[in-house]
Amino acid sequence: MVSAQMKEKTICFDLEGPLSPQDNAYEVMKLMGEEGAAIFEVISRYDDIISLEGREGYEPGDTLALIVPFFLLHDITEADIRKVSARAKIINGAEYLFEKLQAENWDIYIISTSYEQHAYNIGHQLGVPEDHIMCTNLSLKKKALPKKYLYTVKKAEDDILALYSDVDSDDTNRIVNRLDEFFFRQLPALGFDVFSTQVIGGKRKADAIRAIAHEKGIALRDIIAVGDSITDYKMLNEVTAHDGVAVVFNGNEYAVPYANVGLASIDIRFLYMVCEAFARGGKVAALDMVTDWETNRQIFDKNPANIPDSVITANIKEFVTKQKGTKPFPYFHNLERADKRKKDDVIKIHKQFRMQVREDAGKLG
Repeated sequence: MVSAQMKEKTICFDLEGPLSPQDNAYEVMKLMGEEGAAIFEVISRYDDIISLEGREGYEPGDTLALIVPFFLLHDITEADIRKVSARAKIINGAEYLFEKLQAENWDIYIISTSYEQHAYNIGHQLGVPEDHIMCTNLSLKKKALPKKYLYTVKKAEDDILALYSDVDSDDTNRIVNRLDEFFFRQLPALGFDVFSTQVIGGKRKADAIRAIAHEKGIALRDIIAVGDSITDYKMLNEVTAHDGVAVVFNGNEYAVPYANVGLASIDIRFLYMVCEAFARGGKVAALDMVTDWETNRQIFDKNPANIPDSVITANIKEFVTKQKGTKPFPYFHNLERADKRKKDDVIKIHKQFRMQVREDAGKLG
């Protein structure tokens, strides 16, 4: 039974990572061939660098605005984005999780950097209406582009490919200098505003979750937020700072430090245990459940059938008992009590699951 403390049950998910392993924009860029993937990886690295330096007006995830000139150069359309999205898988356990939450009247939102052509597709499969999906509006209406624009973008493309070897280097000055020149000087001089595509990432995700709380008349402490990457850290931090539950699912080094619950798993159904505890007793109950699992994980792994009912639901106990020895056992971490050394260890665990679940996309920020 839900306590009076938790009358509202609201959860907000990032999409790429927690709900679908596909990085849609990365896969769309691959329509240009191997060169498209390399260009995306360089721009993604650039995004990480200037996001972390706190460049004014720039937010994590604005990569999805920066790649639009290359869509136009290569005649990539909105239909192409939908076709790529149609190949996207759903994270294991997501359908189970959403069915359970919907049956218990949770209000589910998706807050995603993804283009709407992808976000609406995944949201539809999980039963989330479009008015509960905050994502990036993208218009690629066909228009005649001047030769000077096409030449400038093609030259930038060639230069970016030449910089691919710098992606994993400690010295990224050449990447930053060349892309600064292209995005912040050359394109504006041609009258092209790359940031007319407003990506829902970084601060805009935090703004979105605040807007949801305001519209519903609830506090951020009454919300669970779920993310995994650099585009989510401000949203996770906002919820953590206001005493809500911020869950990092198979996160990277940019997201883990800003959450208070860690879940590393190839299956997201285990998140339901956090939600059930949260609905029952708020953040305290959720963190108690997480801490119990973290403390006794080895015992639980050895004999899942004996996991106490106070920690796990009957359906999930049956599921984890049947898959014993065939699937990696999930990790929960109480990050609220973790020091830097502990968080570094958690990041290593999450990265292992991240690469297993997201494959190529796992290496992106």
